[in-house]
Amino acid sequence: MKHKILFIINFPPPIHGSSMVGKYIKDSKIINQEYNCKYINLNISTSVDKIGKTSFRKLLRYISIFFNTFFQLIVFRPNLCYLSITVSKGGFYKDVPIVLLSKILCSKVVYHLHNKGVKANQEKRLNNLLYKVVFKKSLVILLSELLFSDIERYVIRDQVYICPNGIHDITQEIVPKNNNRLVQVLFLSNLIESKGVYLLLRAFSELKKTNVPFRGIFVGGEGDITHIQFQQKLKELDLEKDVLYLGKKYGNEKNRVFQETDIFAFPTYNDTFGLVNLEAMQHSLPVVSTKEGGIPDVVEHGKTGFLIDKNDHEALAMKIKQLIEDESLRKRMGKLGRLKYENSFTLEVFENKIVEILNNIIKG
Repeated sequence: MKHKILFIINFPPPIHGSSMVGKYIKDSKIINQEYNCKYINLNISTSVDKIGKTSFRKLLRYISIFFNTFFQLIVFRPNLCYLSITVSKGGFYKDVPIVLLSKILCSKVVYHLHNKGVKANQEKRLNNLLYKVVFKKSLVILLSELLFSDIERYVIRDQVYICPNGIHDITQEIVPKNNNRLVQVLFLSNLIESKGVYLLLRAFSELKKTNVPFRGIFVGGEGDITHIQFQQKLKELDLEKDVLYLGKKYGNEKNRVFQETDIFAFPTYNDTFGLVNLEAMQHSLPVVSTKEGGIPDVVEHGKTGFLIDKNDHEALAMKIKQLIEDESLRKRMGKLGRLKYENSFTLEVFENKIVEILNNIIKG
């Protein structure tokens, strides 16, 4: 008889790293053939701009999630409860009642953390108390060994498993690039300040001041930065003719944007993994990102791209400039990035690792 697992995880919309991984798990033939699975969507927001905002509809959605969780725990009686929880800000307080319900009614609980913030909030009295309760006798899956320091006050290393994310492979479309055009630098994520949107624009401003030719391409939905605010910043930095905002792109349109650009820049302030970096590597693009969270396990500095300290727009400009001016370096880093993706970050590698971890937890 198959072991029963209740997955309480995020699905899109909105689209972000955690929700995409949730979708991959729900759609996984490997996972669903191995276990008897039930799924509950933990998302109460339907778009990025609604995250963190309260509404009556979201309250009703949350109540529904809570009682559905209670029902599944009583009727389905899972061997393991798998939760993708938020560990900071309002999302943490929202998830705590569901966590406590799961811990009371299920013998084994594991948290798959796609975010961080425990260390930054652990000195708050309420947070410290809740973290002690939430993490007591619970197991944790992290995206990188580098993220263990965030939870080390509450979790011993033996309670932690490491499982990097993976993504669907795509058939690479070979798009001929006009050597006479400007080198194109791509940012692809929601327009959120913590993703480094304004930082990248300041870096582009530095490039323009030093007469480095480039074209900046931004793709993604509006977040805490609106389209109007973005255009105002372009005007302020005199980048209106140098940077294009293309809005949201999905599927083949998104893949084509990757194929038509030359460099990927993702100077995030607060990511744990940067799933979008994998997409860029999948498309053989060199990546310029930050030494944040588990990103150094994904992007190898000097090999598949460059890593800078967060908030350093001058270093960001310098590394982008180096790649703009050295086509052979761009191509070499892009090829190595693609190879690293194929070896370590495919969806199949991720699915098999998750199954291995879940089997160890259930049998342990």
